[in-house]
Amino acid sequence: MVDSATVEKFVNGYLKAWKSNDPEDIRAIFTEDAEYRFAPFEEPVVGHEDIVTEWLDGRDEPDAWDFEWQPIAIDGDTGIIEARTEYFDEQTYRNLWIIEFDSEGRAESFTEWYMGEPEDDDEDDSDS
Repeated sequence: MVDSATVEKFVNGYLKAWKSNDPEDIRAIFTEDAEYRFAPFEEPVVGHEDIVTEWLDGRDEPDAWDFEWQPIAIDGDTGIIEARTEYFDEQTYRNLWIIEFDSEGRAESFTEWYMGEPEDDDEDDSDS
């Protein structure tokens, strides 16, 4: 049964892998045959090696972003978090992660949902 400590440990491991881009850190948070959906309607990337390859092909530099998160729900072996990712030189995203865990707290299935935040409109609309 998944609890909040399981979800927190996974997210901390994910953040470690995101910052390091080290293949071992990436493998450590997924089961050998895990499915990773980088977007909800895409076919999953399956297995350690393919997950590592896709991750590193789209890697983010460690000082290019900030991430804040909170747990939303836990049901059986599934945890859901809501997050906000700010890319300093790009856009900011709202995220929803759905994570199905194995008994050791690794992800068997991971799906990212994300949506860009609207950009601030700096134009003055009060022109008469």
